[in-house]
Amino acid sequence: MSIIRTIKGKNTWVFSGLIIFTLFSIVLSITYGPATITSADIFQCVINECASPMHDMVIWQIRIPRVLVGLAAGMGLACAGAILQNVTRNPLADPYLFGIISGAGLGATIATLVVSDQQSLTLPLAAFLGALFSVVIVFGIATLLRNMNHLLLTGVAVSFMLGSISHFILYLGDPFATNRVIFWLMGSLARVEMFHFYLIGAMVLITLLTIFALHRQIDALLLGDESAASLGVNVDKLRLILLALCAAVTATIVAYCGGIGFVGLMIPHIVRQLVGVTTMPLIIGSALVGGCFLVWVDVAARSALSNVEIPIGIITSAIGSIFFLAIMYRTRKTG
Repeated sequence: MSIIRTIKGKNTWVFSGLIIFTLFSIVLSITYGPATITSADIFQCVINECASPMHDMVIWQIRIPRVLVGLAAGMGLACAGAILQNVTRNPLADPYLFGIISGAGLGATIATLVVSDQQSLTLPLAAFLGALFSVVIVFGIATLLRNMNHLLLTGVAVSFMLGSISHFILYLGDPFATNRVIFWLMGSLARVEMFHFYLIGAMVLITLLTIFALHRQIDALLLGDESAASLGVNVDKLRLILLALCAAVTATIVAYCGGIGFVGLMIPHIVRQLVGVTTMPLIIGSALVGGCFLVWVDVAARSALSNVEIPIGIITSAIGSIFFLAIMYRTRKTG
């Protein structure tokens, strides 16, 4: 009911536009790629049979899984960034800058180089453990420093530390396996399958449901730890649950899509300008905008150059670094 009230509230037109744009993005993005596929071909495949076996293979086995995984991954990363920013009350918090992606990357790197079999199980598990490891280190150091404002700086330091360990392991590893891991770390949706959408989509759904259930407590955190505690919120327990949730959804995405940075930094900032800072509208808006953003970044990645696909992590990092500098400049002007 809270979701319906949020959508029907003062931001009805914003959410209606975002939902329409999301559906439009899903259909139109399927038409982009080396093989010529039209909207009519997609419609025919959905309601009846595809015009040819080639259309059936391209649409059902390549394009649709790729678009759906991009949509779910963008939703998950944007929601993780929005929660990290609200929980830490730091506008620059992001899974990438918080060390979560570097931790997941380290775990996945070790799993890829050490375990050659059953990687569909070991890769996400190792990425999750690596992400959880980075969260424990960041949160533990910030707790020892007794200053939650140091969370971001600690995350940046831990991110560099775990990244350097990953690079050292790759330097010593087999060249073929190292190349495979390096390409994976740059982020790509080229090898995703429908099975990956089911896993990532389930994890994003669990994240959204948990956030919806805890949205009032998360809103209380925006008032400060002492104010939230006076309202009956167990601040430390809530923060740990949310950080673990962000680690889990980020690790699942990184395990199958590689390192995709700055989505969690950019999207919540854009959505806040549209719907405000409270948790429910921010999360719903971030999920819709984040999903559309990554779908179109993937379209650009496979269409910008002929015969070459650009890793999407390169594009998001290029856009995100400019966005990061713009935020710092704006903060300097308003501060």
